[in-house]
Amino acid sequence: MKSGKAVPPKKESLAPKRNMTRMVTVQNINVPGHSSRVNAEKYDAMRRALLRVLPTRAPGLTQAEMFKAVKEHLPEEVFPGGAKASWWAKTVQLDLEKKGLVGRSRDAKPLRWYRMKSPK
Repeated sequence: MKSGKAVPPKKESLAPKRNMTRMVTVQNINVPGHSSRVNAEKYDAMRRALLRVLPTRAPGLTQAEMFKAVKEHLPEEVFPGGAKASWWAKTVQLDLEKKGLVGRSRDAKPLRWYRMKSPK
């Protein structure tokens, strides 16, 4: 049995909707004390690709070689057509270098990077 009273529609919350994307904090070896938050899915995919392609010994890969090599190991659904792969490779490389997982051959020109056997 209906009472005949009109029920007002529910008001939508005025609070901003939360982005449900999982994030991770990254650091930059070139900027001590600075950190940023980035998409965890993209970070994880690039981290796996980068650690797969970097050699375990110096002198390592140049930046251009590194950018080219990771694209073959990225999931298409995360990096469609390799979109923004170079930016992500550099971001992850700098973070892993700060964490001691990637080393830099400082005496080589151009600069080269390689995978460290264990963190510092």
